[in-house]
Amino acid sequence: MLPATACDPGLFPGLGAATEPQIPLSDAYLNRAFACWTHAGDIARAVDYPYEPPLGSHLRLLVDLTARRLPGSIAGRRRAGLATTRARLTTAGSPGRTVHLEIEGAGGGDYWIPLDSPTAAVTRVAARDAVAQVALEDVEFCQLAAGRLSPAEAAAGGEGDQAAITDVLNALTALSRL
Repeated sequence: MLPATACDPGLFPGLGAATEPQIPLSDAYLNRAFACWTHAGDIARAVDYPYEPPLGSHLRLLVDLTARRLPGSIAGRRRAGLATTRARLTTAGSPGRTVHLEIEGAGGGDYWIPLDSPTAAVTRVAARDAVAQVALEDVEFCQLAAGRLSPAEAAAGGEGDQAAITDVLNALTALSRL
C-alpha cells in the first residue's frame, strides 16, 4: 500500500480521488519527463555542468502539456480567491474570454487559454477577440511552470488586459509542485 502522500490529489490532476478523471498515460509520461528535465537542470547548475534543453520537438510536447493544464490552474486559483480578474458568467456551451499565449522557440506554438471556465470552447471569434496576448520563450515558459522562475523574473511580453496577463503568469507558476 502506498503512503498517503503518494496519492495526494494536488500533485497532478487526475491522480487523486476516484471521482477525478484519470489522465492519459501519455500525459503521465510527459509529466515525468518534465520533472526529470527540471531536476537534471537543477543538478547541472549546482555542479556547473553544461546542460541543454530538450530537442524542439520534445520541448513542444512539454509546452503543450503545460498549456493544456493552464486553464485548470486558472480556475483553481480563482476558486481559492487568488485571481485578480473576476470570472464572467456565460451561457453554457458559449465561449468566454481568452488570452492568446504565444510561445516562441523551437518548442513553441500558439495557444488560446480560456479565462472564465477551464472547459469553455475557444472559437475563432473568441480567439480573434482575445483580451490579452502574452509572449514567452519556450524554455522560460517551462521554467515558470516548474517554479524555477517567478512571473517578475520572466521576460514575458504582453499587451491587453494586464490583470488577465497576471492571472495567466501566476497560474503558470502555480502548476509547480516541486
